[in-house]
Amino acid sequence: MKKTALIVIAALLAFGPAACRKAGVKSGRPAEAGLSAAQMKLVEDLMNDSLRRGDIPGAVVIVGRRGRVVLRQAFGSSQIVPRRLPMTEDALFDAASLTKPVATATSFMVLVEQGRISLTEKVRDHIPEFEPAAGAEESAAPEPVRIWHLLTHTSGLPSYVPSTEAEDIETMFGPSLATEDLVKAIARLPRSGPPGRDFRYSCLGYITLAHILQKVTGRSLADFAAEHIFKPLGMRHTTFNPSPALREKCVPTQVLKGEPLRGVVHDPLARLQGGVSGNAGLFTTADDLAVFCQMLLDGGAFRGRRVLSPLSVRRMTEVFPAASFAGRGLGWDLDSAYATSGGDLFGPKSYGHTGYTGTSIWIDPETRTFVLFLSNRVHPDDKGSIVALRSRLANVVAAGVIEP
Repeated sequence: MKKTALIVIAALLAFGPAACRKAGVKSGRPAEAGLSAAQMKLVEDLMNDSLRRGDIPGAVVIVGRRGRVVLRQAFGSSQIVPRRLPMTEDALFDAASLTKPVATATSFMVLVEQGRISLTEKVRDHIPEFEPAAGAEESAAPEPVRIWHLLTHTSGLPSYVPSTEAEDIETMFGPSLATEDLVKAIARLPRSGPPGRDFRYSCLGYITLAHILQKVTGRSLADFAAEHIFKPLGMRHTTFNPSPALREKCVPTQVLKGEPLRGVVHDPLARLQGGVSGNAGLFTTADDLAVFCQMLLDGGAFRGRRVLSPLSVRRMTEVFPAASFAGRGLGWDLDSAYATSGGDLFGPKSYGHTGYTGTSIWIDPETRTFVLFLSNRVHPDDKGSIVALRSRLANVVAAGVIEP
């Protein structure tokens, strides 16, 4: 018995990392996926130029096509303060607003499929305080805010609370606040106008969505997403509030009060709620996100494990008809002013999202290609710049598609 146990342990030590990689998207050469190897080499050149300019401390990039990861590479440093450390391919990143499509919107589509909610339901049916607010244009029968308004950023809610500074927010709400109380405060904020008229990217709408999910299911967004999305897909390193063991692998973000945030969410409102929020708070790796991207390209399933139906994936990743002016899907961005991370060459059916800390996803179903870029551009002083880099990266990859 002891001999058998020793053999098993030895096998895990010898093959464990390889086995973990096999659980994700399989690897291949660019030519096997109809991609130019020369273009993939340009990705390395592009990233090294950005590092030399000091745009970012470091990053991990994954490019996938036709069910294969053809580029998986770490660049630069995972941290600069208090000492410089190299970036690793398995590093955990504060995904920031990637939380919105990956955790929150996907969880809502699971609820829709389960028949527990519909996108046309009124927000006030779940949150009675959510009435037309001061500042909204009112009529005899004002249009109520509906679930789809929150998902497409067309609710009329402001982008954030009046300040994004952590110190100001703590002064406003205190060092911690229950999501229910925060949502009640959000419901009272002035709005830009009636819902369904204008696009205004709003973290507050997604905080509200997470609270609705908890009221409907009795479970937090973190628990629901883990059970219905991350665990079925084998995304073992994707979580809110990383455990001490995972926190060791987290790249730090901004230095606050003399210490870099490591494994603690950067977004002040998410931090106020204890790290679990509909707008931010998810931590993940590039390998885990590659599985998520492949699941979407495969119509909602990965290696026989289905988390969404093909129709749900299609509805999420196309411009929502009632909000066509916004250029947004249900959680995903296709053609809004924020869609520059998709570059200039991928087609109109491509979609993606970005995160404030320096993260982005872009997926093109027409060429079955995805581009993952994870950086901690806010380390150490929130001065890193990646808007142009994201777009150029997408262009370099798209130009490498030589077999459409």
